[in-house]
Amino acid sequence: MHAYESEFREPLITGMDKSYTKITDDLVAPTERNSALWWIAVLLSGAGALFFVFCLTWTVWFGIGTWGLNKTIGWAWDITNFVWWIGIGHAGTLISAILLLFRQRYRTGINRAAEAMTIFAVICAGMFPIFHMGRVWDALFIFPLPNTRGPLWVNFNSPLLWDVFAVSTYFSVSLLFWYTGLMPDFATVRDRSKGKFRKWFYNMMSFGWMGTAKQWQRFESLSLILAGLATPLVLSVHTIVSFDFATSVIPGWHTTIFPPYFVAGAIFSGFAMVETLMLISRKLFNLEDYITVNHIESMNKIIVLTGSIVGIAYLTELFIAWYSGYLYEQFAFYNRVLGKYYWAYAIMMTCNVVTPQFYWLKPLRRNLYVTFILSIFVNIGMWFERFVIIVTSLADDFLPSSWAYFSPTWVDIGIFLGSICLFLFLFLLFSRLFPTIAIAEVKAIFRTSSEVAKAERAKKANSPTGGFVGLQHVGPLDKDSKH
Repeated sequence: MHAYESEFREPLITGMDKSYTKITDDLVAPTERNSALWWIAVLLSGAGALFFVFCLTWTVWFGIGTWGLNKTIGWAWDITNFVWWIGIGHAGTLISAILLLFRQRYRTGINRAAEAMTIFAVICAGMFPIFHMGRVWDALFIFPLPNTRGPLWVNFNSPLLWDVFAVSTYFSVSLLFWYTGLMPDFATVRDRSKGKFRKWFYNMMSFGWMGTAKQWQRFESLSLILAGLATPLVLSVHTIVSFDFATSVIPGWHTTIFPPYFVAGAIFSGFAMVETLMLISRKLFNLEDYITVNHIESMNKIIVLTGSIVGIAYLTELFIAWYSGYLYEQFAFYNRVLGKYYWAYAIMMTCNVVTPQFYWLKPLRRNLYVTFILSIFVNIGMWFERFVIIVTSLADDFLPSSWAYFSPTWVDIGIFLGSICLFLFLFLLFSRLFPTIAIAEVKAIFRTSSEVAKAERAKKANSPTGGFVGLQHVGPLDKDSKH
């Protein structure tokens, strides 16, 4: 018995020439041939990643005094970048875990890239707190390992230590989820490989996957277990990151609204980055039939929702600061809006609150050029949100004589831009070595959500006899149907 879906839904796989074999050919193709555009992008991002390494080496050699930190602002671009990258990595777990549990079929075109994006974003994020320590060789001491230091342990009361636990758990579960989903696809690539080394490599990566019924049963069970474990992480990770600020006593930070609005903001920025990467991949690897306008529109609806939540949180902060009657809190928010960093607050409000509202209009929500531009604006706005929270709250503290203005140095700028290049470099390598779209999952929805299937059902419905008309191209004789 086949599952059917409403004919009013747009197909998630377009093209009337599609079959199981054609899907395999299309999705494995980027791993089998090089593209001139891909090489250009890899060389440019690789050069930026090398500059990132150079800036970090410079920081370790000369100290974090090479950054723009001053006597008042001890956290600036480093922690801004950390929270921003963690937020970007949030959408991967949401798409993989929660949409899987809710059986949302549109996730199949985007979940693999979102999971990879999570891994690379967390790698970029983890570097900033470590190098902010100054003495990176002491980074091992952040872990509560058995030691010979007697009663000297890490401070379990510190939210910074909670970050270590939360981010490392998040990374571990996300990595496991991402890799287990890749195993059937590695086997598919292996079976198509002609070279000995390539065949050996993908066989090793797939752990000898053979596509038996027992393997598929265990694969499905493991996917659901990992989804169940990962779902609480969507809420917990960025909640704990927000505790870095919310548990302090600094005006502008000491607020209970941080956990929910940090989570909403993380999903907001994460989906925007997924859109940016998927639109590039769609064009670069000719995946227009698998990353459809329907996928983009579904993500834009989530961006409208989370962007509106973030906007309400901004206004709530302003209202509570006024309503509290607490002089220092009122000054902190007055300074954010009208102080010397007013321009950063204006960019944050414009990019995060105003631009997502364009998606209420369906033509704009389905326009790929508008989506690409606005997705970049959203991530610019989310970076400035973290900058506003961190820097403006520290710049003008309780002692006017210590008030300062933060200006980034070339090292700050180099590390930030270099981390973006590192992220893109890793994503481009991933897209060349691994299938960017989950082949097995796309095939699983082929009989219900493809243009071919919908056309065949329409043909059956219009048939004078009303008899069954089999799906063309979907027979069991497709040569790689076992994957």
